[in-house]
Amino acid sequence: MGLRVTQYGEGVLHEKGEKITQFDAELKSLAQEMLVTMEDHAGIGLAAQQIGKAICLCVVDLGEAAHDTGTAILDSRPVPPPILMPLVLVNPRIELPTPVDMEIMEEGCLSFRQVRGDVIRPEKIEVFYQDLEGESHHLVCEGLLSRCIQHEVDHLNGILFIDRMTKPDFARIRNKVRKLKRVGQEDDPLRSNR
Repeated sequence: MGLRVTQYGEGVLHEKGEKITQFDAELKSLAQEMLVTMEDHAGIGLAAQQIGKAICLCVVDLGEAAHDTGTAILDSRPVPPPILMPLVLVNPRIELPTPVDMEIMEEGCLSFRQVRGDVIRPEKIEVFYQDLEGESHHLVCEGLLSRCIQHEVDHLNGILFIDRMTKPDFARIRNKVRKLKRVGQEDDPLRSNR
């Protein structure tokens, strides 16, 4: 069984993750638990903040959608995106190629029950990250893979997808988000222990 997914209103979702320096069995176990949790909740990405840990670790698995996500270049070699799945990113850092082409796409989040909205993001990114062994990698990707990584790296920086939503779309869901925040604050284990 997977881990508990933190919900909007819980403070850890706004915390910037600490850099990971220990690449050990505990980190591998945590990454595996995160993948199981993501799958249990039918998600395609999960950041450590979403399981209550403010560290720089996220996981991505697009499942069948990986076949339709466009191209990926890992460490200067073209790689079919399905081969990359599941993808574990430790200490990821995103850079944008120039020029930057933006696109609007609907997003959801496991930390926001039943809330979806349009988010503007760069179509293509470069991400520098480490794997579970501490080895450094450089990934250039586009499409859904790019969007999912951006969403999860935002979490690692304490940024939520609603922070990037278009104003009209956020206005449409504002009341739902406020209600989620109240419920999340009531469920926040750190707040209830005070």
